[in-house]
Amino acid sequence: MKLNVLGGEGIAKIDSAARRILRQTGVLVPHEEMLALLAKAGADVDAASGRARIPSGLIDDCLAAAGKAFTIHGRDRSKRAAFGIGTRNYNSIAGEAYWVDEDGRRRFATLDDVVSAARLGDVLPLINIVGAMSDPHEIDIAYRCVEVAAAQLRTTTKPITFWFHDRASARFVVELFSAVAGSADDLAQYPPAYPFLEPISPLRFNTNGIDLLFETAKVPLPVPIGPMAQTGMSAPATLAGTIAQETAEILAGLCVTQLIRAGTPVCFGGIPHAFDMRTTQLIFSGPEQGLMAVAMTEMGKHYGLPVYINVGLTDSKCVDAQAGLEAGASLLMGVLAGADIFGHMGIAGVDQASSLAMLVFQHEVIEYVEHAIRAIDLDDEHLALDVIEAVGPGGTFIDQDHTLDHFRSEVWAPNVLDRRFWEPWRQTGGTDTATRVRERLESLMATYVPVPLDDDVERDVQRVLDDARRHLGGNA
Repeated sequence: MKLNVLGGEGIAKIDSAARRILRQTGVLVPHEEMLALLAKAGADVDAASGRARIPSGLIDDCLAAAGKAFTIHGRDRSKRAAFGIGTRNYNSIAGEAYWVDEDGRRRFATLDDVVSAARLGDVLPLINIVGAMSDPHEIDIAYRCVEVAAAQLRTTTKPITFWFHDRASARFVVELFSAVAGSADDLAQYPPAYPFLEPISPLRFNTNGIDLLFETAKVPLPVPIGPMAQTGMSAPATLAGTIAQETAEILAGLCVTQLIRAGTPVCFGGIPHAFDMRTTQLIFSGPEQGLMAVAMTEMGKHYGLPVYINVGLTDSKCVDAQAGLEAGASLLMGVLAGADIFGHMGIAGVDQASSLAMLVFQHEVIEYVEHAIRAIDLDDEHLALDVIEAVGPGGTFIDQDHTLDHFRSEVWAPNVLDRRFWEPWRQTGGTDTATRVRERLESLMATYVPVPLDDDVERDVQRVLDDARRHLGGNA
């Protein structure tokens, strides 16, 4: 079953509106080299203001050139995330400024938290892209992303995600990736991560965000393009207007990536959000989030691109009923729409902090949704007519071999949700969901042991780190 809200006519209207925005209004591109490339390709460029108006023909050329399927790999190459082939991927958040400890207190995030996040992401089976979850303030911003990437590569064997900073640090990140992959050729074949290009709504780009792509395109690393247009704040106060503007911003970003290096794989990051006028805070998981996520999935698939959406999130700051309602409802809508990746799991509230407990809880939601959308197997074994005949009217199936063979695969067994009778639940403390999440987290973290890098790879990683600290302004 596919969920859609636009349909063919709606897709055509949004596409037409986005192209008109780019043709008539244009985008701000504060990057001289990029402006020159746009002008050479046929865009109407005002070098003084940095505005580029992009014709439909250039959009079509770049859409035709863009890579539309890609895979990122962990250092264990059997662990991967594939885009553009109809599979689903889940990532924990790339990084937050704050961190929620197990006692519920919030503080600034640290590099040690990156390691904790990598350990938990490595052990949760449905998180197949492990986010740093922490943006460690104690590390110089000039080389912070190099330190973060190294900590992740040392800890998890899965693909990773984190926030790239600028072109200079990206060079060292690529060198790290090459060291772990084994060679530049292996890195091109087995990229472990991607830089996230985030246009700044409305209709402008960050200089560093474009500039660092000139470095990562040498591999090339794939590029998700994801502005966070906010309805009524950085986008029109209507869902249709927000979707049209966000689509225009993504298409402009796609042109940027293809003019830097044609064929670079891209992902259509349709992650707009509504804005709450009462709190002056964007809304992570209102009903509008689900609607816009479905619409953006339709648009991305219309262009033949893999799609990244923000669902499965919550505005709640803790594991509670609100978190369950919002994460579950929005994730189910996104999955039914057919998107490729769902992020960013593990955030407590709207970019308020990262929380390992929230990630454990959201993983339970992911498992629930994944089981809810399964196809029902209708072959003879599963129709079980022979078993029904054998048991007959008034019998029981509990003692049948057929039941033993199938009950584990047919019925999901949760790790956190409680299904016991009243008395057993009370006798074991009468715990609520948040308590069981903390217990699950403690158990996972107590038993997990990371797989270390080989000694020679570890030496190369440390050498790159030392070089980054020395050349980018930190202490050697």
